[in-house]
Amino acid sequence: MATTSEATYALLRAHGLTTIFGNPGSNELPFLSGMPADFRYILGLHEGGVVSMADGYSLVRGEGAFINLHAASGSGNAMGALTNSVYSHSPLIVTAGQQVRSTIGQEVMLANVDAPSLMRPLVKYSAEPTCAEDVPRTMSQAINLATSAPRGPVYVSVPYDDWAKDAAEDSAEELSKRVVHSGTGLSETQLDRLTSLLAEAENPVLILGPAVDAQAGNDDAVTLAEKLQAPVWIAPSPSRCPFPTRHPAFRGVLPAGIADLAAALDGHDLAVVIGAPVFRYHQYVPGRYLPSGTSLVHLTDDPSEASRAPVGEAFVVPVGAALAALAESVPPTQREPLRPLPDFAEPEVHAGGLDPAHLFARIRTQAPDDAIYVNESTSTSDAFWSQMDLSQQGSYFFPASGGLGFGLPAAVGAQLGSADRQVIGLIGDGSANYGITALWTAAQYEIPVVVIILKNGTYGALRGFGRLLKTGETPGLDVPDIDFVHLAEGYGVSAVSVDNADDFDSAFKEALSVRKPRLIEVTTTYTA
Repeated sequence: MATTSEATYALLRAHGLTTIFGNPGSNELPFLSGMPADFRYILGLHEGGVVSMADGYSLVRGEGAFINLHAASGSGNAMGALTNSVYSHSPLIVTAGQQVRSTIGQEVMLANVDAPSLMRPLVKYSAEPTCAEDVPRTMSQAINLATSAPRGPVYVSVPYDDWAKDAAEDSAEELSKRVVHSGTGLSETQLDRLTSLLAEAENPVLILGPAVDAQAGNDDAVTLAEKLQAPVWIAPSPSRCPFPTRHPAFRGVLPAGIADLAAALDGHDLAVVIGAPVFRYHQYVPGRYLPSGTSLVHLTDDPSEASRAPVGEAFVVPVGAALAALAESVPPTQREPLRPLPDFAEPEVHAGGLDPAHLFARIRTQAPDDAIYVNESTSTSDAFWSQMDLSQQGSYFFPASGGLGFGLPAAVGAQLGSADRQVIGLIGDGSANYGITALWTAAQYEIPVVVIILKNGTYGALRGFGRLLKTGETPGLDVPDIDFVHLAEGYGVSAVSVDNADDFDSAFKEALSVRKPRLIEVTTTYTA
């Protein structure tokens, strides 16, 4: 396994950054001691001069330049010269040594206190990696941001004890292969190359994200999948649904752990990620980012997404237009057609409450085909995706940040903005408390949203993480004895509580028919 130093030098070499401009101090020596023979060090006698030399070098060559400064003092000395680099849009990658990680908070001699704040707002990006393993990826993000439009300087502070530690498992190999292309659209050459990659791949897979749905690209995604006869996953932690969930190509939502996601992609030689980060991980399940033999291409309209990804070749382009161009240009494959999905699994039936999958199955069979779902029942996501049939653009919304409080107010707002489609809010009893006052707005403005509270008396997502982290029983996980019927009625919304399928069916049918705001509190099961 490569050290952080070795991985970083391999990354710099891959970007042609083999000239280092600097004026060293003690914090920088561990990095410089590992400098390979094909690198050269250009010494300047004052940091302002160092930056200006690197700036001139960058300007005449039209490419990035790498600078290594000394902690806060050297960085401070460089700031006057750096202002010129800002306005000349010079892509300078400015780095500085930092004290040993465990001593920074003591403000020992040569500690760079709050290093990322030091160079703001001059630079495009300023960071100190949170751990040694993330140094190469942070450096990759800085390089790609500095050299992407609009170009400009960036700053990275690195504790000097990080350099000798092991890098992430495959960071040296994957980061050195990364290229980020920026433009207003795919060039003819880029489109031809991507078309060839997809056409020549033996077993490609598509991974779609929220930008596909946001830019009305769902139909083009279907065309591309059908031409390739390729399976389609939704990228982890989705905030929108970019592909019809009953299409034969649909495989579900990718898991949000590194090793688990890589396992799901095993056997594919090419993964094409469109309109999503690479990747929005959640659970910490470490491992290789991709299976051996799998390459990745990333299409995104977000330069930050492209720059911070740990693997893959990225194209920063308008997602909808790029997807449409690919769908048109890729020739139909000779691969066997994908088989239709099996019927929905029969959900379990319990006494004393509905299994979430059973509840979602009941909703699926009774809701309008074009219903819009705003989901903030975070512990039941797997059950939701296993039972729902989403086929139309703009049918699903989930809090993109993972924080609670979006769901219930967003459902009210979505219904206000969608008079011709029924909005159904699927809200956990823990989540509901963060935005419960939105019921008053729904009542006052007669917004006919249907809110379904999944009531299990606990923060189910936290209990799931408790199992993953092996923390056992901890305080603050339960939210018993909340009467959402009375809360809703107090805000002026009619409500009912149910704990079985028949009663839910009756309540849901009425809620859909009255065109007024309604709340249904459903007692659901939870298996610890």
